[in-house]
Amino acid sequence: MSLFDDYVSYETRRQFFSRGKSAVGYAALASLMGPSALRGASEPDPARALLPHFAPKAKNIIYLHMVGGPSQMDLYDYKPGMAQWYDKDLPESIRNGQRLTTMTSGQTRFPIAPSKYKFAQHGRCGMWVSELLPQTAKCVDDIAFIRSMHTDAINHEPAISYMQTGNQVTGRPCLGSWASYGLGSMNANLPTFVVLVAEPTNKEQIQAISARLWSSGFLSGEHAGVPFRSSGDPILYINNPPGVPTSLRRTQLDGLRALNDMNYRKVGDREIHTRIEQFEMAFRMQASVPELTQVSSEPDSTYALYGDEARKPGTFAYTALMARRLVERGTRFVQVYLNNWDHHGNVGGRLPMQCKDIDQATCGLIQDLKARGLFDQTLIIWGGEFGRTIYSQGGLTKDNYGRDHHPRCFTMWMAGGGAKGGTIYGETDEFSYNIVADPVGVHDFHATILHLMGINHERFTYKYQGLDQRLTGVEAAQVLRKVIV
Repeated sequence: MSLFDDYVSYETRRQFFSRGKSAVGYAALASLMGPSALRGASEPDPARALLPHFAPKAKNIIYLHMVGGPSQMDLYDYKPGMAQWYDKDLPESIRNGQRLTTMTSGQTRFPIAPSKYKFAQHGRCGMWVSELLPQTAKCVDDIAFIRSMHTDAINHEPAISYMQTGNQVTGRPCLGSWASYGLGSMNANLPTFVVLVAEPTNKEQIQAISARLWSSGFLSGEHAGVPFRSSGDPILYINNPPGVPTSLRRTQLDGLRALNDMNYRKVGDREIHTRIEQFEMAFRMQASVPELTQVSSEPDSTYALYGDEARKPGTFAYTALMARRLVERGTRFVQVYLNNWDHHGNVGGRLPMQCKDIDQATCGLIQDLKARGLFDQTLIIWGGEFGRTIYSQGGLTKDNYGRDHHPRCFTMWMAGGGAKGGTIYGETDEFSYNIVADPVGVHDFHATILHLMGINHERFTYKYQGLDQRLTGVEAAQVLRKVIV
């Protein structure tokens, strides 16, 4: 027996049944799974074949995730009445027994910390915006604000996982992977789903950003996010080593493909096809990525929009510009992460720096997409994994304070791609602590995003472990009709 035949003989249980070597086992599997068990490995998944379910508003998504949880009452949820509550204890009737993180659970007091920042109304919609975001404030009539988001998670890892994958337990496909699986690629020479991690100016409290967040989970590996680095080669090892010409690389890949095809015919593992396609994608990207990342070719008018920081690889402004260049070339989903929004202390020192990182670039991205005719088809999402508390963590002064995690209410927004600009949805109480009108759960938010991409979230499933898995889970989720066109 050859080494290859010896390898094939060590099949997994899944491979054993899928190859049908045991009539009894195959019959048992067919009885459990019904008609789906009779489909061949190469037959398309019917849940995917019918997509989109209806005409989409958005063809692309740029998701700007602020890792750590931005403070809603310091940015978008204006609470002027809190000035009279300075250093007074949060009423128990407001907290109402809410669980706290270990970082403030030992505090003997929960003193109110009013926002130290000034607010003003902007646009025709009259949205109140903090003085920290003067450029974003100019775009409020293009943005749909949701001020009544809430989540079940109170700590970062489960909260980010929940926001990205619809589940607090890691290991499931993220939103970008679902979009890739359902709608596929619009440019064969670039990944369908790209991840960019921006570097904040201030680095006082950096949260871990795990690659699990852009995992494809139980979906095929081809739907995982492809991270682009901010310095050096955008993708490691994509360039040929010194002395290896493109013609030789092509010959090597052709030989490797032949071996993988032989392996697939013997084993029948779909991930072998994924491996083949990933090698081919990498080869095509050797030509497409260098052109993509040459931001120096942009005219001065582009940097007038995004700011000069966009010339520096790794900054948020640079990633925002890269996101535009990616969707312009047909990338379906661009995920951007910006760290250091976990403001347990020094809000007065850190928050202005965070806002300066994002303000002009975010407004510039909106204006740039509008100028290029891409705004109506590109959905921009902004927000974190939860909000912050109105009471102070640690020391409190008029000029500085800290805020703990707060899952009961926070603000997110959407723009373009079918979002109804100038909308202000949801309302919180005077303490920005509890929702008093139009609560929006994470699954509602996901259902709305899928709807804008032409997908009925209840019909968009993937068979895994005998269940029809959905991004929005098994509980009822509602599309937010009032925030979409």
